[in-house]
Amino acid sequence: MKKLLTFFVFIFFSKFTFSQSGADSILQTAGNLYKNQDYSGAGKLFEQAGSMTDEQLFKRDYYYYAATSYASAKDSTKSFLALETAVHLFGYNDILQLTNDESFKFMKASKHWSRLIRSIKPAFTSDPLKAKLIDTDVKNFWNAYDKIGNDSSRAKEIYQNDYINKGTIGLRFYYLNKIGSVENFVLMHEQRKKYYASIRSNTLKPGQLKNEYTKIFVSLKNIYADAKFPPIYFVMGKLNSAGTSSSDGLILGIDQACMSANADTTELTTWEKHNISTLKNLPHTVAHELIHFQQNGMASDTTLLKEAILEGMADFIGELISGKSANERLLVYAKGKEKKIWEDFKKEMYLDRKYNWIANGDQETADKPADLGYWVGYQICKAYYEEAKNKKQAIYDMLHIQNYKKFLEKSRLNEKIK
Repeated sequence: MKKLLTFFVFIFFSKFTFSQSGADSILQTAGNLYKNQDYSGAGKLFEQAGSMTDEQLFKRDYYYYAATSYASAKDSTKSFLALETAVHLFGYNDILQLTNDESFKFMKASKHWSRLIRSIKPAFTSDPLKAKLIDTDVKNFWNAYDKIGNDSSRAKEIYQNDYINKGTIGLRFYYLNKIGSVENFVLMHEQRKKYYASIRSNTLKPGQLKNEYTKIFVSLKNIYADAKFPPIYFVMGKLNSAGTSSSDGLILGIDQACMSANADTTELTTWEKHNISTLKNLPHTVAHELIHFQQNGMASDTTLLKEAILEGMADFIGELISGKSANERLLVYAKGKEKKIWEDFKKEMYLDRKYNWIANGDQETADKPADLGYWVGYQICKAYYEEAKNKKQAIYDMLHIQNYKKFLEKSRLNEKIK
């Protein structure tokens, strides 16, 4: 999956780190070189970008990108050197991605490759009963929060030192990808003081649902034998992401799962009011993110169709293993509107138009929710599953899609909606 995503993702990362260091232009050039098939040139620039950042999580990705580029140039020597840097110096551990990346196909028969793979220590387990729950970040947040209550003028410094810097690797990934800067974090929390004060007790309860998470993990293992189970990290974010996944684990923004009768929502936006869930629904969000963790064997492209299938699949299989979709409100909204939504989606599905259908909270209105791409992807995957005689094979097929257009055709969704 990363082979093609690699050279688009850097733009997103650069907004947070490299726009301050100048390396964002290096990444831009590297991506262009790769697209123009100057793979060796791209590899050199990705290595340069890796050497310019102090952030370990970026370093391991950029050296991996360099290795992918050199492998595309059939330069196994430089590719192995970049991979070893990513793995041994900066902790690259995404063994599922690495073994599925077609760029390295010509290198996989060598002893060098075997040694490298054996040296990687993945975060996941194949045993659904051994997955870990980690909530130290939530506790650290509240320790920082209490300090700020006594000295609000030092909010930025305290959150940085007592929350971000003390964070787990799960929080570090979430911070870089979903928060962006401590300034953004402080500003959002200052604007939502009443909400955060009202949810404290609920944010400390996710560990009480461990048995439900375990049931979900076991359910997935029963229908997908190759399932892997990473740690679950609970963190405090800024109400823009209920969850995400990385090679280090599933990362849940617990502050986006604390809606209750006692929650003060007077400061929240329309999107936030509609998308903050309850603790009762947290296992369904875990199920959704767990499916994302399994999606390493899928083909990459930049179309809306692919993005919708990725998200809709997480909702659909997540529903199979947990009993409910993580985005139930979209299913409710779409009733009676199926044909209109589908016809609108078809106009853009083979274009790079994710921004109109996924993570488009700025387009949410009182009459129409954001994220309808999730609903479309859910319907495609559900239709494919219903068509399949062998249901376990259908799950395997979904998690290994190589042609999204053919997958859609086999689902027969277009005929069913008509």
